[in-house]
Amino acid sequence: MAAAPQRSTPEGQRLLHSMQDALGGARNIGAIHDYEELIRAEAWDAAGNALGEVRKRTRWIRQPNLLRVDQIGPRGTYVLYFDGTSGWEILPDVSSADQYKTMGTAIELVGGELQFAKGYLSGFELNLWLANQHGGWTVTAPRPDVLRIEHDGNATDFTLDGTTKLPLSSAGVSLADPDRPVPSQMRYDGWKEYAGVRFPMRRANYLSGLKRGEVITETIRVNAGLRPQDLAAKPADFAPDIPRR
Repeated sequence: MAAAPQRSTPEGQRLLHSMQDALGGARNIGAIHDYEELIRAEAWDAAGNALGEVRKRTRWIRQPNLLRVDQIGPRGTYVLYFDGTSGWEILPDVSSADQYKTMGTAIELVGGELQFAKGYLSGFELNLWLANQHGGWTVTAPRPDVLRIEHDGNATDFTLDGTTKLPLSSAGVSLADPDRPVPSQMRYDGWKEYAGVRFPMRRANYLSGLKRGEVITETIRVNAGLRPQDLAAKPADFAPDIPRR
């Protein structure tokens, strides 16, 4: 017999409302219809060796839930566009002598790459923070001050500060390498307010318990009028569209 579908619990709903209030309130979060973020990160491999600097530009439009990611990093330079159903990606060229080169062509998202895009979009923070307003999402509380949000087979656990109710960390499964999913954790710090909503300006990324990145948010733009056609546009040079410093 098929297992009964997961349902939200009162304690999960209570924790989600507490987190929303701490972040600035569900009304302010829902009023963000487009979002752009530019981050800078230092990355390490599993042995602790420095991989170099990564820069990433993320753009998102609430309706119709569009995502565009442009990243520059050693052996990790890529471009991703996803509209919730389909999209394309320009993959890194891991065999080139140039560590920052892409494959030079855009391919349709299928298989593991499509699953990665779906997980990235469903796990996007501005979607997670309003999970109770989306059909098919469930919120539960497996432990005190731990909020679990599940959607489309993906689960994210937020550990909340017992006093402020701001997220201390989130945990899930990383599909950065679709063939090798690993436990992931993001730790948050340095909260700053934009358009009445608090965002973490410093993050630390852990994979399988090992620290793999330190992230600094350089720029956040809220409701700047992003256009769907700009997110969907493929770069003519097949390189990430990231503003120069």
